[in-house]
This record gives sequence, structure tokens and C-alpha cells, in this order.
Amino acid sequence: MILRRLTRHVKDQNWFAVGLDFVIVVTGVFIGLQASNWNDDRETRQRAVVFSERLTQDLRYEAWAYEYLIAYNRDVRAGAKAAIDALSGTGHLSDEQFLVSAYRATQYKYMDRNRATFDELISTGDIGLIASDKLRATAVSIYTTTLIDVIADEGREAPIRTLFRRRVPADVQQALLEKCGDRFAPTGDYDAIIGSLAYPCELGLAPDAIAAAATLLRTDAEIVEALQIRFADLETAITDLETVNADTLKSLRTIAGRNP
Repeated sequence: MILRRLTRHVKDQNWFAVGLDFVIVVTGVFIGLQASNWNDDRETRQRAVVFSERLTQDLRYEAWAYEYLIAYNRDVRAGAKAAIDALSGTGHLSDEQFLVSAYRATQYKYMDRNRATFDELISTGDIGLIASDKLRATAVSIYTTTLIDVIADEGREAPIRTLFRRRVPADVQQALLEKCGDRFAPTGDYDAIIGSLAYPCELGLAPDAIAAAATLLRTDAEIVEALQIRFADLETAITDLETVNADTLKSLRTIAGRNP
């Protein structure tokens, strides 16, 4: 319609009408582009809100998992220290509690990661949609660190883990797992992670079976060295989690609403 009218005005040399039609066309194009830009901006803002909410939820899980990792490794370290002290004579443990402490020194925790939102933001180049500097920086810090995997690998490959499983009879190991193993901590439950490994327990085995298993461990020439390696690795891991990465821990606690 506008094109036919513009052509007719040109043929009639009605330049005022031509100019008016031109202004109408340009104005229409401008308004159309502006409306498109407004719509794009609105969609971008909506996506930013959705991604920020999703990332916040993911980091709240990571905050809980990080605290769980600290608490759990403290329990494992306590087991290693108690077993070392019993072997060195600076502390006393019954055969049963020596087995429990040594067993708990072999344990490690691998935390699943909630990183789908972060990976999507990185793969699409949309990380800039996260307006909060703290939220963005915390996500980059927690999802790019290798620390959590390193701690799990050290626990999985710890010499005491192999030694314990090689020396202790299967029925005793089964009793340790069932009676003194990890207690389930529901996701997000901070209270449940405290003492999820370090709690009083009894094996319910015959005293002779317990004494025989403890003797097998106590008389192994490598037991003290293996426990000391585990203890040292745990000291380093806990220091890295709490002190070296203190800023990340603080940010996670802020996001989770758990500031002291």
C-alpha cells in the first residue's frame, strides 16, 4: 500500500507527499526495531532472573555439600588420630574401638555436584546474565576448583584403605560397615552432617573375633605409616577447605543464608 502510494506521488512529482511517506516509512521501521529491541531486552531480563534463581539454588546445595565435606573429614581425621594414639601408647582404645577408629580413617566422601546451570551458562556464553558479582564469582570458584576431586581421590587411594581391607576379616568389615559406617544425611540438612560418621557404636561380634582382627592390624608393620599419611592428608584437606578457600566458604554461607 505505502509503496504504491509512494510510486504515484513520485510520478505526480508531489515531493511533499513523497517526503511525508518517507518519514512514515522510517518512523515505522524505527518503531518496529525499537519494539523488537524492547522485546529482546525483556526476554533477556527474564532469562537473567531464571538463571540467577537456578544458580542460587545450585549454590545452596554446594554450600551444604561443602560444609558436609568439612564435617565428614573432621570425623575421619579424628578416627585416624585416635588409632595413631592407641598404637603409640599416648591413648588407650579397646580392641573394638581401635577397629572402629582405624575403619573410619579409611572412609572418604565424594559429593555429587549440582553444576548443570553453571555449565549451561558457560557453554552458551551467558554467564554475563548473572548480574550479582558475588553469585558469579562464587560459582566460578566452586565449579572450577579441583580441590574437592583431589580430596576424594586421596581418600580413595589412601594406603590405610588398602591395608585395612587386606588385613581385616570380611565379617568384621561387614559389621563395621553396618554398625559404624556412614549415617545418611538428607540433602540440605545441616544438623545431620554433624557426627554422621563419628558416633558411638558397637559391632556385636564375639570378643575373640574382635581381638583377632585388632591384632592383625596392630602387628602390621605398615599400619602406623599408613595412618600418619592419612592424618596428614586430612589436615591439609581441612585447611584447604576452611582456610585457603575461606572467601569461597564465606560466600557459600552467605548465599545459603548461614552467616554466623
